[in-house]
Amino acid sequence: MKLAPVLHVILFLGVIAAGVDASSAAEKQRPNVLFIISDDLNNFLGCYGDPRAKTPNIDRLAERGVRFERAYCQYPLCGPSRNSMLTGLYPNSTGIHANQQIFRQTIPSHHSLSQAFRLEGYFAARIGKLYHYNVPKSVGTNGHDDPGSWELELNPAGVDRLEEEPKIFTLTPGQFGGTLSWFASPKGDDQHTDGMMAIDAEWVLERCAQRKDRPFFLAVGYFRPHTPYVAPRPYFDEYPVSEMPLIEGVAEDQADVPPPGLASYKREQDKLTDELRRECKQAYYASISFMDAQVGRVVDSLDRLGLADNTIIVFTSDHGYHMGEHGLWQKMSLFEESARVPLLIVAPGAAKAGSVVTAPVGLIDLYPTLTELCGVTAPDNLQGQSLAPMLQDSSIQGRGWALTQVRRGRGRRAGGAFFGYSLRTPRWRYTEWDEGREGRELYDHQSDPNEITNLAGDPAHEATIAKLSEQLHEAVQSTYPASGQSPEIDPGLWAPNLTDP
Repeated sequence: MKLAPVLHVILFLGVIAAGVDASSAAEKQRPNVLFIISDDLNNFLGCYGDPRAKTPNIDRLAERGVRFERAYCQYPLCGPSRNSMLTGLYPNSTGIHANQQIFRQTIPSHHSLSQAFRLEGYFAARIGKLYHYNVPKSVGTNGHDDPGSWELELNPAGVDRLEEEPKIFTLTPGQFGGTLSWFASPKGDDQHTDGMMAIDAEWVLERCAQRKDRPFFLAVGYFRPHTPYVAPRPYFDEYPVSEMPLIEGVAEDQADVPPPGLASYKREQDKLTDELRRECKQAYYASISFMDAQVGRVVDSLDRLGLADNTIIVFTSDHGYHMGEHGLWQKMSLFEESARVPLLIVAPGAAKAGSVVTAPVGLIDLYPTLTELCGVTAPDNLQGQSLAPMLQDSSIQGRGWALTQVRRGRGRRAGGAFFGYSLRTPRWRYTEWDEGREGRELYDHQSDPNEITNLAGDPAHEATIAKLSEQLHEAVQSTYPASGQSPEIDPGLWAPNLTDP
């Protein structure tokens, strides 16, 4: 009988110990990741200083986290860019320089970003487009996705894919994904693919909120503002056509640009009148605002469900996008409009909210950053840098440069194809086309952020060019596997597909 009080004490201490263990486990719980990527989005966002953009939800993310002012894709085309970002390897190491390819064809044993999380117990789910899709034809399917990267895959298809195609205006009849095309839809947000994706994301987050013992990696890949620019009519009404500006002085701007620098121009764009240019820009802005509303819906769900305090949010795009700058439209150039992307990272407890990083960084840096923040083991061969230190101190410069490349189909060398590489430093953008044989470009971003004046032919900058050329060549060498050799790949896979349908 006298042992009863002692047993009660032992049981009580056991309960306390169990509670401490549970509390410690909760404290050690790894962060969740909400990875949001938009398709073909440039920096037409309020938080990046665009005076016309109505993007309140993305702007609030910038306030909650860190905005990277000078973030760049590694290849201004969907397939190569997304495979690079999601493998943490440059296109020269993935072996992918065209669309309709996935890294399993070239480096099959490599672990993708979400796969690394999945292998360590994370619930990895994808909604919409993360790897390449033929837009709009692949909407509602897995596209060129990687099944090993996900535990759950959701592929909704809305009226923009299933009903409205015959009503879409296009510069090239019968084509919508690789050409300029748009439509102001009478249907509401919830009936469009991106709206349905937001609803699906809410459902997934509700499931995750019920299982807080297991962290999640949820990737949401919106299709807008990829062509066709289809969005509900109210978003178009926010941007009167008469207020859409036109680019002036194109001929003068192009005069000092080497031909490969302008080779992304499409002949069909000669059909554009000033009125069509304004309508096109209106539709692009409208699609961005529609996408922004869906981002807000998902982030609001994260907050409502009590998940925000332990969830890292990434918002970005696969590459930038031209809206007439330098006489170009869409992508596949090395100019700022095509290579630069928005990048926002919200990391509770690991980032200084509202700060801005001005050092040049790349999408390739996301893999090592997220694995470090979440304590997930990363492959040894990643080629990016972790941005985690910059999240705490925006003055840190890190690597100090970003590299973007693109392939061109004709040139002086045998075989015809060659690459252009652009090196971005805190001040300069230096480009060599076919190692300079097809031309060079040099822009001073301090005095010429819009890259209007090519200084490559100015003798006053010979020393700068020599230094940047050496730095560029060293950077390019770092983009290959450690052996210095490209991945083994079926030559048939190299057939160029320079559009992104």
